[in-house]
Amino acid sequence: MNVVLEYLLQNWAMILVLIAFAIMLKITVFLDKKTVHRMYILIGVVFLLSIIVYTEFHLMEVNEYPSVRVWMIAIRYSATPFILGLILFALVKRVRWYVLIPAALLAIFNIVSVYTGIVFFIDDAGEMQRGALGYLPYIGVAVYSVVLVVVLVLQSNKRPSEIIPIVFLAFTFGSGLVLPFIVGKDYSKIFCTTIAIGLFVYYVFLILQLTTKDALTGLLNRQSFYAEIHKNSKDITAVISIDMNGLKTINDNEGHLEGDLALTTLASCFSRAVTIRQSVYRLGGDEFMIVCRKTSMEEVDLVIERIRRYVGSTRYRCSIGYCYSDKENKSIKEMVKVSDEMMYADKAHYYETTGDRRRSN
Repeated sequence: MNVVLEYLLQNWAMILVLIAFAIMLKITVFLDKKTVHRMYILIGVVFLLSIIVYTEFHLMEVNEYPSVRVWMIAIRYSATPFILGLILFALVKRVRWYVLIPAALLAIFNIVSVYTGIVFFIDDAGEMQRGALGYLPYIGVAVYSVVLVVVLVLQSNKRPSEIIPIVFLAFTFGSGLVLPFIVGKDYSKIFCTTIAIGLFVYYVFLILQLTTKDALTGLLNRQSFYAEIHKNSKDITAVISIDMNGLKTINDNEGHLEGDLALTTLASCFSRAVTIRQSVYRLGGDEFMIVCRKTSMEEVDLVIERIRRYVGSTRYRCSIGYCYSDKENKSIKEMVKVSDEMMYADKAHYYETTGDRRRSN
């Protein structure tokens, strides 16, 4: 059979997924251009890797060009951590290019192994064997996978709808660590397809989640707030109202980009302060709300204390109010009213004590 046709037959499912992925990236309006471009690079890397993997196995079957094969193995071992680094680079906010440095170091070991066999080598029978550092590529992938999952979870709003896709992505890469030891080297033939499907499914989940998120801060949006407060409302034991102080002044004196930076900085502080039982919403402008489910008064105090500490480490300030209702069975509307009243009182106190000029937003 013609090698091109054989490659297409073996990788047709992956090719279709990558084409669909590229089309969705082209028509989406939710992601910024940098993220989209990084995704395109990721698609290209997976496609090229599939060609290299096919060629390597073809050369093994015909028992030809072992010197070429060993370079292809080096590329295959180097590609997986590089792909994970690219995923971090594409999906995680504020991650810079240096996240790829560990992948580059692993690639150096693989290149050295071409001449020394320290990681892998091809024996006289044409079979690949592991060297003294034969498990290093798997360790590198494992570390990247753990970092990816942890960072995505920390970046999320810690809701099941966001955690489940992350778990799915972790399972995808986890299978790449486990299955080679169960089914052997043949797993490499479906590795690229596995990665392509995992990324595409996660991207679909990501797009679905964006409809519930605020585009600027990544927090849950106003529509999510009104939809969520009616679900198991009896579980809601507290609400926390937060309003930024001085956003109008920043926008007027420093520009709206600085105002956006202020809002995203505060949103990061709020996200760090909550646990899985609290959800943070941006209701609009500089108004935020935290809904606490099955949360004790002591935990509410801790959340507020963490917010004040994290925000206090920035140049920005905010006013906070809350309402706790464990046995009083207050309605959500009543709780929000009490919480807002406390927040406005805190805001008035802030302007009185600081002497800052309060400006209408």
